[in-house]
Amino acid sequence: MSRFVVIGLLFTLTLAVQATAAERPNIVLMLCDDIRWNALSCAGHPHLKTPNIDRLADEGIYFENMFCTTSLCSPSRATILSGLYAHQHGVTNNFTDYPANLDSFPRRLQQSGYRTGYIGKWHMGEKSDEPRPGFDHFVTHKGQGKYFDTEFNFNGKERRVVPGYYTTVVTDMAIEWMKQQQTDDEDQPFMLMIGQKAPHSFYFPEPKYEHVFDDVEVNYPHSSFKLDDKPEWIQKRLRTWHGIYGPIFDWRKEFPDDKASGVIDFARMVRAYWGTILSVDDSVGHLLAFLEQQEALDNTMFIFMGDNGLLEGEHGMVDKRTAHEASIRVPMIIRYPGWTKWSGPVRVQQQVLTTDVAPTILDAAGAEAMNDLHGASVKPLIAGDDQKWRREWLYYYNYEKQFPYTPNVRAVRGDRFKYIRYPHGDGSDDRHMAELYDIENDPEESTNLINDPEYASTVAEMQQRLIKSMQAVGIDPAKDEMPIDAGIGTKLPDKAIR
Repeated sequence: MSRFVVIGLLFTLTLAVQATAAERPNIVLMLCDDIRWNALSCAGHPHLKTPNIDRLADEGIYFENMFCTTSLCSPSRATILSGLYAHQHGVTNNFTDYPANLDSFPRRLQQSGYRTGYIGKWHMGEKSDEPRPGFDHFVTHKGQGKYFDTEFNFNGKERRVVPGYYTTVVTDMAIEWMKQQQTDDEDQPFMLMIGQKAPHSFYFPEPKYEHVFDDVEVNYPHSSFKLDDKPEWIQKRLRTWHGIYGPIFDWRKEFPDDKASGVIDFARMVRAYWGTILSVDDSVGHLLAFLEQQEALDNTMFIFMGDNGLLEGEHGMVDKRTAHEASIRVPMIIRYPGWTKWSGPVRVQQQVLTTDVAPTILDAAGAEAMNDLHGASVKPLIAGDDQKWRREWLYYYNYEKQFPYTPNVRAVRGDRFKYIRYPHGDGSDDRHMAELYDIENDPEESTNLINDPEYASTVAEMQQRLIKSMQAVGIDPAKDEMPIDAGIGTKLPDKAIR
């Protein structure tokens, strides 16, 4: 082979490598805290208008059945980073930080040449605001942060209060960081995670959105008063921190209050929750406008999602943690023309989990995959290939002594039926009634079929499917470790951890 042919081949190979590098997308992941799956106008919300988030759905991939595997902030965030269930990554409560030696998709991207950044609410390891592994740029704060004037730690070098509304502040910081990446090296891709505080309690909308929903009538859901076929613990929860007759995140000052007039406080809370989401939509709009201005939008995978769902009065409950639909469903929308340029907008109906986020991002980036994950890339679903996709999956939650309002939960959600049980934690018989719902025909979970003789065989089948779903993620049902369920408490949680 002549020297000129070799040089020509090397030149061609170099161009191919450069083209591959240039095609690696930037990645922007906006993670909202406690956002309901249907709190968007593209999801059919009757009052919220979210045109910028709707644009993502109109131009990208909308996941109609997206779920978290544990409906609690820190465990769910660790699952998003790692692709693992909580028993595997070790973050099983809201007080444990992400293990420093555990792999994550930001680490893999960093190793593959991405510049990586995190700006906003981290929400793992409540007392630390120091930089975490896997990120070149890391700006966060201790604990929950505040809707106004939060003190941030900038890369472990400086702490200072940044005046302004949280959602706007982190958006501005995100844009400034992305500008710097464009200045430093336009050919090197970046990954940026933006941790929004909104719409987590306590809900304080931006002043311009404080009164947008004042004229919208808000009532307790009908399911709040249909509890006869529900486990007793749900009825006991009504008057607690996580029930509609309790303080509802301090919006009600005198409680418990089961009078009809008490709905006024509930309505104020819900309206404020909606108000915080309007600022999130503004944030998405500002980020999209910046990326368009930089001519980088179509080479960016933009992911909008939540860490867990939120009960908004369903079955008489607020907060999350339970295995009911409003608690476990989250929104996720991905705009990435690299995967949809031939198909146009896509709506995915298959059951997608937070375990799937990390492998999906690494797939798009062409980075080395992580091993032995509980999730998989969603890319095949976009092409309509779901032959190997899950038909059922495990949901679980462990009782917390700091928030003793929800028992241990072990559930399996199939395409049609959901089965929920509440183990005591010591291997003895369950002390709470189980639940069985026909999700396909009863999406609001209004009728518990657990004691219906016509569904006895379905109960037996779902019990076996629960065992199989546990085994599929490496849990031996006979050795399933969990706290002892000490019962539903009425004492308010410590103010420092609310």
